Amino acid sequence: MDRKRSCTLCGGAVMLLLLLGHMTNALEVPLDPKVLEGLPQPPTITHQSPKDYIIDPRENIIIHCEAKGKPHPSFSWTRNGTHFDVEKDSKVIMKPNSGTLVIDISGEKAEAYEGVYQCIARNEHGSALSNNIVIRQSRSPLWSKEKVEPITVQRGMSLVLQCRPPAGLPPPIIFWMDNNFQRLPQNSRVSQALNGDLYFSNVLMDDNRNDYICYARFPHTQTIQQKQPITVNVLDIEAMNDTVLAAFLNGSDFWGDSPSGERAPTFMQPPGMHSTSMVLKGDTLQLECLADGLPTPDISWSKVNGELPSGRFSFHSFQKTLKITEVTDADGGDYRCLARNRLGSNHHIITVVVRAAPFWISAPQNLILAPKESGMLTCRADGNPKPTVTWSVNGIPIENSHKDPSRKIENGNIILSDVQTGSSAVYQCNASNEYGYLLGNAFVSVLAEPPRVLTPPNHVYSVITNSRALLDCASFGSPLPKITWFKNGQSVLDGDLYIIHKNNTLEINVARPVHSGKYTCIASNSLGNKENHVYLEVKEPTRILRQPEYKVVQRNSVAEFECKVKHDPTLIPSMIWLKDNMELPDDSRFEVGSDSLTIRDVREDDEGNYTCIRNTTLDQDSASAMLTVVEATPTPPIIMEQPDPPTDLELTDQREHSVRLTWTPGYENNSPIQLFLIQYEDSLHKPGVWVNMTEVSGTRTTVNLELSPYVYYSFRVLALNEVGLSQPSAPSRQYRTNPAQPDVNPSDVEVVGTSPDSLTITWRELTGLESNGPGLQYNVSWRQKDVDQQWNSLSLANVSQYVVTGTPTFTPYEVTVQAVNDYGPGPTPEVVLGYSGEDLPTMAPENVKVSVQNGTMAVVSWDAVPLSTVQGRLNGYKVSYWKLRSLHKQDPEPKKPQELIFQENETESLLLGLHPYSQYNLNIRAFNGKGDGPSSPNQIFETPEGVPGPPADLKVENLNLDSLVVKWAPPVEYNGHLTGYLFKYQPINTTDELGPLKELLLAANETSVTLDNLKHSTRYKFYLNAKTVKGYGPTVTEEGVTIMDEAPPAGRMFGSVNSSVEENHAVISWEYSGPDRNVYVEYVVDNSKDPWKTEYVNGTRTYQIRGLKPGMSYRVRVVAKDHSDATVHSTEELLITVPAMTSKQVDIATQGWFIGLMCAIALLILVLLIVCFIKRNKGGKYPVKEKEDAHQDPEIQPMKDDDGTFGEYSDTEDHKPLKGSRTPSNGTVKKDDSDDSLVDYGEGGDGQFNEDGSFIGQYSGKKEKDTAEGNESSEAPSPVNAMNSFV
Repeated sequence: MDRKRSCTLCGGAVMLLLLLGHMTNALEVPLDPKVLEGLPQPPTITHQSPKDYIIDPRENIIIHCEAKGKPHPSFSWTRNGTHFDVEKDSKVIMKPNSGTLVIDISGEKAEAYEGVYQCIARNEHGSALSNNIVIRQSRSPLWSKEKVEPITVQRGMSLVLQCRPPAGLPPPIIFWMDNNFQRLPQNSRVSQALNGDLYFSNVLMDDNRNDYICYARFPHTQTIQQKQPITVNVLDIEAMNDTVLAAFLNGSDFWGDSPSGERAPTFMQPPGMHSTSMVLKGDTLQLECLADGLPTPDISWSKVNGELPSGRFSFHSFQKTLKITEVTDADGGDYRCLARNRLGSNHHIITVVVRAAPFWISAPQNLILAPKESGMLTCRADGNPKPTVTWSVNGIPIENSHKDPSRKIENGNIILSDVQTGSSAVYQCNASNEYGYLLGNAFVSVLAEPPRVLTPPNHVYSVITNSRALLDCASFGSPLPKITWFKNGQSVLDGDLYIIHKNNTLEINVARPVHSGKYTCIASNSLGNKENHVYLEVKEPTRILRQPEYKVVQRNSVAEFECKVKHDPTLIPSMIWLKDNMELPDDSRFEVGSDSLTIRDVREDDEGNYTCIRNTTLDQDSASAMLTVVEATPTPPIIMEQPDPPTDLELTDQREHSVRLTWTPGYENNSPIQLFLIQYEDSLHKPGVWVNMTEVSGTRTTVNLELSPYVYYSFRVLALNEVGLSQPSAPSRQYRTNPAQPDVNPSDVEVVGTSPDSLTITWRELTGLESNGPGLQYNVSWRQKDVDQQWNSLSLANVSQYVVTGTPTFTPYEVTVQAVNDYGPGPTPEVVLGYSGEDLPTMAPENVKVSVQNGTMAVVSWDAVPLSTVQGRLNGYKVSYWKLRSLHKQDPEPKKPQELIFQENETESLLLGLHPYSQYNLNIRAFNGKGDGPSSPNQIFETPEGVPGPPADLKVENLNLDSLVVKWAPPVEYNGHLTGYLFKYQPINTTDELGPLKELLLAANETSVTLDNLKHSTRYKFYLNAKTVKGYGPTVTEEGVTIMDEAPPAGRMFGSVNSSVEENHAVISWEYSGPDRNVYVEYVVDNSKDPWKTEYVNGTRTYQIRGLKPGMSYRVRVVAKDHSDATVHSTEELLITVPAMTSKQVDIATQGWFIGLMCAIALLILVLLIVCFIKRNKGGKYPVKEKEDAHQDPEIQPMKDDDGTFGEYSDTEDHKPLKGSRTPSNGTVKKDDSDDSLVDYGEGGDGQFNEDGSFIGQYSGKKEKDTAEGNESSEAPSPVNAMNSFV
């Protein structure tokens, strides 16, 4: 649940949240074909035709319906709500293994197949439904016959020429042209309305003509129809006498009966002062205002009580149309259209109402559940009005389907509990309102699958030391498998060293050699276990030890760069040399060695940057150096210095908020000036502080500066060349700007609750430069959200916060902060939402239950607290539990409580790591941002017996020739009642092989055992386990040796002793012939009084001493001891010295970011080369606009497909059909270099028309059957075909 919601949940919603806490997460079926094979799956619709499908009556109807499932689904259709028998109609074919219908309409009328179609895909696990697909035939009806009378209008009056095209499907695109098929010019005085009518704000004598022709283009049928031409006669009545006027008006309509003088604007469309427009959310809103007036009115738009949406609005048709894309709820409200000329103004209010077709908030998702698991199907949709949500199962309304006790509906969601095998189905959610509907399919598949590990077995992961290692363990199973990781047989826990991600990937953030080894992941569920082994190898990084160095060599000499590297011995490095980030020249003078580059007979063009790159399969290192080539007797270098400061600063073109600054550059000093830096000082607000204002190119000496109000400006200029910045110029004279109201409000407004009865409002104050005038204050306003109350306001100055007191606890507030000065307020401030302070929760969780699972684990559950008692934002729950006492013995001191924290939507948890056979106490409390609420009553529970801990202090005493005594202490943790001990022992020979094992069962009160009749001079290994009724506990072991039956051998037992030393360790090896196996290595710092450190070597003849300090000397010896720990033999002392560690230089060129930058530059150059090659070889299309720009009147614009405007021409050599049209079957369209007039394409100037004055030009006919046949036709193209190239 969204934490920002503050509403109180009803009781039913609380129960729903409690149920969700027990639900199993839905499984996702992997895409691996091996996993999918054999898994049953209900049908899923994968492709379908759009809901509103307008068909071309000349082409076959194809209605798509594709689905997947296991087994593959079968398909059927309904038409207008009843079964559509495909097999009975010979014209209808269903594609194999598909539900797609192909309807052959040759010889049939397409109207016969109009209707509402729906596809059903079903298999034995359920049925999925497509959307309702409405099939309608596209229509382009003829223009109704009408007699068009000439229109006579007085000069200066307004005029509307009506188009009234026939209603088509889809609606036609309207445009106006003349007899020569040229578009009629439009401007702010004459423009086409959204309904296609042509509006004149006022007519001129130039509007006299007899060929105002309205055209309608029907895009689906690719036809164009023409209205009868309209004749407009414009009269200048003041210049005509009555006789002439009467003769002129005879037989024509007179438009206008009032004087034609200048007048203030009035609205022709929409009429009146107010109108309403409805738009759907997400659609495009178009509002238009067409005004009458003389002079021609200017149109402007604004939103009442708001701003036009930034980035989504635009003006069209000479400001007469306002278009807003991707409409949101915030776009609703009143919009003002203002028409103005010099005689006055008028306005019209359009109220926009935003409605919304249904849209998904949370569409239903597929569920895969194991038997006896629970799940939930959610279906959340919104719209305006609120959509109605209904459920179906396998296409049948859920209220009419068979009753399923495991299924119920709560709050519009389907709750599934304790599902059974065979209850798979497909559920449909339908959300609908008056503006549309949504249909979502979601299947519930009940599967019982043992775990599978999808990661390849024995995969080897190789990484570089100190980099991140990711070991995958992708799995699948139902129920969802639990993943456990092991390293070399030891459990891997989530913590600092290892991170186990939600997808069960094991991450080692900083891999080191010690992390190398075998890793095992085990996937487990109730149906079994599956394990997989992977291996991690951590390699040493590749490092360049000796880098190439900067060299200056004389021409014709030899240059040599070194590049020696250290790398992991298992990786084979390769070496690449680059010159200026490009390959080396193909020249025998360049010799590449194993760790060097030699350039012989150096020339001037060899100068540049040389880079050595050493690569392995896992990493790389690089280093670079410059080569400079000089003459044998180099010329003295040119001395470059910083430029002199600019002079002669002058302020011109002085305006309210801008001024032009001009200067004279200073001397360059042998280095061209790259740019000028302009700085300003505000002596009113920050005297003495110079601020960077702008930069201009070094070739410019003037700049226009935009200024802020209420600032006392002084300017200065600095010049920059390759050496650096010049000294500043002398300041310009002071330029003062007038005060104005603020144009920005305080930023970073925050509302924070600091106590239960207050909230704190903070903001960033405006700077002096932002204040725009004197008397700066802040109007702070606040009110409680969603409560009908007035704003509370006050004005503050020179502060950045205000505390509102007396507020209810954790209540949402709306806050605004507006800047105001002596010249007026700033812009309308944004509303910021915040909450008053929180208080402690008042209620403890109830219905706390503890279910003990075993001796170390218990499950605790509770009811969620009502949100109304939280008094804030519920952050979660704290579960505290502690051990009261052991049920076997009294603990020396009580244990400290342990605390677990859970999220606000969790109401159940596991208590792990409990002590068996103990008594525990537990309570739970809710907490919010303020703190913890009251604790629930303490719950006391007991854990059952478990296996005991290991016996303590196992040791061997009284070693004799053939006997010894083994002693121990009882376990520290009894974990129940001890029932005895299991004691085992066996001999170990000189090769570490174990002899026969003997066992003894001992009573619980025994703590020692005496063993007789043992072999002399023999090592024995002893094993001891304690036992309770639950079984044996962990084993403890110890070893002992019976004494020898003769004196120790005389003479020297140790032979030669050798050593090898590394940076932090030493390896010692020796020869030893004595029988005693108790051999130790002892060492101490030379000249130190510290005691010798002793390390047992476990019977080997070599040993590695770790942890030695670099640069220190140590004395080392090897000794042999008897059973009493007395030294019987010893080597001579060795003196070893650990070498000091060498430091490593790091060059910037060895860094990863530098290497990545060089690779990106190389890739960019490659992409540019490819683009240039493609552009060079690209063929023949060119836009009509280029042609019109060369030959056409610039006021006549080309037409495009979507609005009746021109498209693109093809190259004459391509013989391809025009874009948006089809080539006639009787020939190709003729093209020449003339204007884009239809007359040039036809046989006559007026074109070819039907008897009703319209013409029909089909420009999307069938494809050409034969190219040769089209070429043989000598028939000239008709004007209609020529029109196709425009529309």
